[in-house]
Amino acid sequence: MFTPIERKRYARQIIMPEMGLIGQEKLRTGKVAVVGAGGLGCPVLQYLVAAGVGEIAIIDDDTVDLTNLHRQILYAADDVGKNKAITAVEKLSVLNPFVRLTAYPDRLNAENAADLLNGYDLIIDGSDNFETRYLVNDFCVELNKPFVFGSILRFEGQVSVFNYRGGPTYRCLFPDAEEGDNCAEAGVMGVLPGIIGTYMANEAIKILAGIGEPLSGKLLVINTLSNSHTIFHFSKSESAVPSKSPETRVSGPSGKDDAHEISFDEFEALQVAGPDQVLLVDVREYYEFEADNFGGENIPLSEIPENIAHFPAGKKIVFYCNSGKRSLQAAKLLIQSGYQGQSFWAQRW
Repeated sequence: MFTPIERKRYARQIIMPEMGLIGQEKLRTGKVAVVGAGGLGCPVLQYLVAAGVGEIAIIDDDTVDLTNLHRQILYAADDVGKNKAITAVEKLSVLNPFVRLTAYPDRLNAENAADLLNGYDLIIDGSDNFETRYLVNDFCVELNKPFVFGSILRFEGQVSVFNYRGGPTYRCLFPDAEEGDNCAEAGVMGVLPGIIGTYMANEAIKILAGIGEPLSGKLLVINTLSNSHTIFHFSKSESAVPSKSPETRVSGPSGKDDAHEISFDEFEALQVAGPDQVLLVDVREYYEFEADNFGGENIPLSEIPENIAHFPAGKKIVFYCNSGKRSLQAAKLLIQSGYQGQSFWAQRW
């Protein structure tokens, strides 16, 4: 039973018929582990604590840095140098004393992942590197737990839900560990993690309360510079099976991929062999293309789905971007659409 104070605290949620007391009780009994208390973790944690999720673990071995403060608004200047997980627990305990918070000032790895994640119903990945994402995915598959994913870079963010009720996993969408740019190298707009983190918290609340339609089998891509919202659909891949070995579970391809990376020399060879059969597509944003490009057409990644029907049948499509991350996604989208032709991807040569 909720106390009168709890009923009043959550009154604006309880009053909604989709949530009600039953949904709020599910939140109160829910147990969530949040990996990373940085840009994405901060808004996720603040909203889940405010919403009344019963038990939350915070896993992060990093310390607060001065460069974090423009986007990680849970922290203040006086927190620089302090561990994020411990500091987050101290601040969030003041926000809602009804939530049980546990800090794990450790880096998630193959040795401790099972122990840290096993006792929770839902995992939220707010990390900023592929190694941790694959690690979270593989243990969630092994432990049969859903997890909410988010990523941010510059002006663009992504949100999805993996391994939900037997649905697609992270490896189904990203079978290969292709490390690209990070926020330290490419930058990030301070408000972006707040936007994406809020979406992640919303997905977590829906899953825990059993309401709405989670982003399972869907990748939401939000570009805040152009105000575009695009949803890419993807399906479960039976070949996307995580490795059983801790040493290899986070590396290497997990299945066959028909999109091939191409070097500049290989691209030139294709053009020489059949210039009319090759289409070069820059999948960066328009402002990036205008600043510097290698020619070809400019179709931002978020606009690829609506343009797939316009790609000439039977041609060799070569996508490129800064790091290869967006071009690889574009190539996979083309393959999944059933395009009758070859698809290649590249980083800027």
